[in-house]
Amino acid sequence: MSSSRPGNADGEIAIEVRSVSKSYRLGSNTSLYDTLAALGPAIARMAKHSLGIAPASRETFMALRDVSFSVNHGEIVGLVGNNGAGKSTLLKIISRITPPTSGSIRISGRVGSLLDVGTGFHPDLSGRDNIFLNGAILGMSRHDIVRHFDEIVDFAGVESFIDTPVKRYSSGMYMRLAFAVAAHLDSEILLVDEVLAVGDVNFQNKCMDRMSSISKSGRTILFVSHNLSAVQSMCHRVVWFDRGHIAADGPPHKVLDAYLKNAAGEEGQAHRFWPDKDQAPGDESFSVRRCAVIPEGGVAGDPVSIGSPFDIEIEYWNGTPDADLNVTWLIHNSEGIMLFNAGNWKISPRRRVGYYVERCRVPADFMNDGTYFLTLEIIKSGAVFKQFPRILRCELLDSDNGRNGWYGEWHGAMRPRLAWDVEERGDDVSREADRHHERS
Repeated sequence: MSSSRPGNADGEIAIEVRSVSKSYRLGSNTSLYDTLAALGPAIARMAKHSLGIAPASRETFMALRDVSFSVNHGEIVGLVGNNGAGKSTLLKIISRITPPTSGSIRISGRVGSLLDVGTGFHPDLSGRDNIFLNGAILGMSRHDIVRHFDEIVDFAGVESFIDTPVKRYSSGMYMRLAFAVAAHLDSEILLVDEVLAVGDVNFQNKCMDRMSSISKSGRTILFVSHNLSAVQSMCHRVVWFDRGHIAADGPPHKVLDAYLKNAAGEEGQAHRFWPDKDQAPGDESFSVRRCAVIPEGGVAGDPVSIGSPFDIEIEYWNGTPDADLNVTWLIHNSEGIMLFNAGNWKISPRRRVGYYVERCRVPADFMNDGTYFLTLEIIKSGAVFKQFPRILRCELLDSDNGRNGWYGEWHGAMRPRLAWDVEERGDDVSREADRHHERS
């Protein structure tokens, strides 16, 4: 790995990753066998044959596989992917916490990183001392650190605790100070791993605003997050990692759509189809041919956002003449709570034998983001005739609607966007109350 100051021969390139791989040896901690073997071959043989102690496993795990890409100065690049895909490993290699197994990384500029809560902090030192320590690690002079000191403390909101050892800080205080140090000291490249996972609304807004201003100043940000709304709104470009490989690299909306479609395909439950009636759920009296969750303007398998309406569609075979059927969906969240039971409120015509398609529409800004399981119930003549538990599984993507720059977890089983009315009453409440009383 090499590093240079801005203005090098590579011009606009801030980070260049060349054929980087990283492997870890599983079970590679020194075992009792290794300790005894160090005493001599005879003792190792005795340990193996008499005591049954075997050598440690030497199986390897590839965290990154031949990864290559570059990032220009001033870019905000989001890294997405499932847990274990290699995102955090790459940031650790770029920040020199761990070396690559093969390949190289060329860096133009100083690197500031926020990879875990308090990474680079010494727990026994005060907040003040840790600010100076991190600045020194970045190669800054004491004069430069002093110049940024007040704005760091003000951003973190820890004025009253700045001389307290950070081991006594709450996780929120720890994170605020860690981000403030990384974002305000003079590093040309900022590595951020899940900074939005901790902190309140005001802190998250400040983080987003600060990262935006850092990018506009020509500095570079690599941003790892599972909050796809934040990634899409803030990043110029997204790189999707899958099992250590780069699966896609490009504009945020294209890469995130591909990532979500892949996730839906792996879960395999947002769209299901049984072309052979003999293999379909049900029997001769009633069977399911196809069912799907379909976003407005899209097709089955497309990502579904809570900010847009979507349809729940079913195609089925009715084998009972003159059947009085009602298709009903039971929607459960990942905690097993049934959110609602959606049946057809209209009086449906009786069904002849044949295939039918029915769909119901879920409005926008009604459900919360997360994982949902859909159970299909067929009501016949007022009683449950058939039930197909969890026949669909759907991932609903978050939306920017109503967030106003905040990207924390939105609590609650539902998330309806209700109509609000604000009426100004002036500064004389008693006079307004008197007028209201007179009108009534």
